[in-house]
Amino acid sequence: MPDPRPAHHLAGGGFRNPPGSPPRRATLGDMLKFLLLDMRRAKLPPLPPGLVAKQPLDLAAMQDNEVAWLGHACFALRLDGRLVLTDPFLGRTAGPLGFGPKRFLPPAVAASALPRLDLIVISHNHYDHIDAAALRAYRWRAETPVICPLGVGKLLRRLGYSNVTELDWWQDCALADLTITALPAVHFSGRGLFDRNRTLWASMAIASPHRKVWFGGDTGYGAVFREIGERAGPFDLALVGIGAYEPRIIMEASHATPEEAIAIARDIRARVAVGMHWGSIMLTPEDPFEAPMRFRKAAQDQQYGEANAWIMQVGEVRQF
Repeated sequence: MPDPRPAHHLAGGGFRNPPGSPPRRATLGDMLKFLLLDMRRAKLPPLPPGLVAKQPLDLAAMQDNEVAWLGHACFALRLDGRLVLTDPFLGRTAGPLGFGPKRFLPPAVAASALPRLDLIVISHNHYDHIDAAALRAYRWRAETPVICPLGVGKLLRRLGYSNVTELDWWQDCALADLTITALPAVHFSGRGLFDRNRTLWASMAIASPHRKVWFGGDTGYGAVFREIGERAGPFDLALVGIGAYEPRIIMEASHATPEEAIAIARDIRARVAVGMHWGSIMLTPEDPFEAPMRFRKAAQDQQYGEANAWIMQVGEVRQF
């Protein structure tokens, strides 16, 4: 009898990447070298000028079809009058109990200063995407809906969020005139030693009657993005990760290079792509400021158009 489960559901529980994703080739030796040598030797270069917008960010004043970058993978979107926030990592450390990589550039808005949101969208449960302290500091936990992948709701409910909807890939739900669809991504999940891949990871489509946005969360490159383009595209805006990509033997199955980020934008048929997941925290040993240059060059090389590959300042607002 055929197995009724979707291909990304494991028989014993948990999840795996979609078919056509890069395999995980890293050995224990590769991981130890990365953690004990590469990351210890990595040095933060001087911060280049122009990383932060000059004007303070006022999320409540955002207009329809505007996007604001708060840093890393956290964006605010105003769609059909609704204020949506993605992956609110707004703290100092990406890890439990104050341990883990430290942020070198503060977010555009503190969690306690967030206005009331209409929706929070979560892509997966890693510490640089679900910041427990930030989510606790938000003042409208009971009132604000949250949409997340399968299994992530338990953590969010513990943090005080009662209106939580979990989605599997290709499932959607509606909030007034907005439709949010969970889509595949090439990544993994886990917040401890014993919960790897027990909850799902996803990219998210957020659509109003007038605009459609793809939020990539964390993802490597894979064949699934052409399917997303065919089934869910085109998109007016793609928010795609361009940082934390070295060493490739480890990161190829979870984080795209800047060049692969442009390929993803092309595959999903996005008119404009914003490079994210860079410039706030060093998760991997490469120069954290080389990604934007490679992203723009890749847009030229792949005939995507450099003007369509946006690099935003932290705190900047743009119309799309």
